[in-house]
Parts: sequence; structure tokens; C-alpha cells
Amino acid sequence: MSSPEIASLSWGQMKVKGCSTTYKDCKVWPGGSRTWDWRETGTNHSPGVQPADLEEVVKKGVKTVVIGRGMSEALQVPASTVEYLKKNGIEVLVLQTEKAVAEYNALAAQGVKVGGVFHSTC
Repeated sequence: MSSPEIASLSWGQMKVKGCSTTYKDCKVWPGGSRTWDWRETGTNHSPGVQPADLEEVVKKGVKTVVIGRGMSEALQVPASTVEYLKKNGIEVLVLQTEKAVAEYNALAAQGVKVGGVFHSTC
């Protein structure tokens, strides 16, 4: 199963190929995507992305996770979150969201089992 392409990104809006939903923040993995609702894990810009935000994506058997920190990189990614992924044998890329989407799409096009979490505003 391949990772779906992120078809478009603009401030506050993301579209994933093959999905009719417009996301503000989203999670993607081989074969699917859904809204990334920060309230589920109590996530805020600081301290930022938590392992709990990534568990669902990790369980999909990804080899690489791309984290989009927002258009102005306001979303933090603590070292503990990066360590969580590395301990699970997963490569991690933490980038500004536009760069993160480009990198994610490039990896997906190469057939890499890639997942991601993307913040589309600040």
C-alpha cells in the first residue's frame, strides 16, 4: 500500500489525493489520512508534537515520518519525540510545512513507506 500524495497546501488547508476532506492539520500514512486533532493528546505549539501524536502513524508500519512544524515553524518538536521515533527504527524529518510536504511527496513517489503529521498554519 502506498502513501497518498498531498495534493495541495495553503494556509489552514490541506488536501490529500483520493480524499474529499479538507484538513487544517493532518496525519497521513500508507493507505490513509485523517484530521490531526491536537485536542486528542493535549498538544500545543509548545512543547509541541508528542509521541502520542505519532503512535497511530507508527503503527501503520512506516519507515520514515515527516513532521511539518507549520508555515512559520511555530510548532515545536521536542528531542523526546525524535528519540521515540528513532527507538522504533524510524527515520524522522522535521521541517517547515511547505518543505515537509515536498519531502513527503518525493518519498511517497519513490515508494517509501512514509507517514507524516502536518500543521498548516503558524
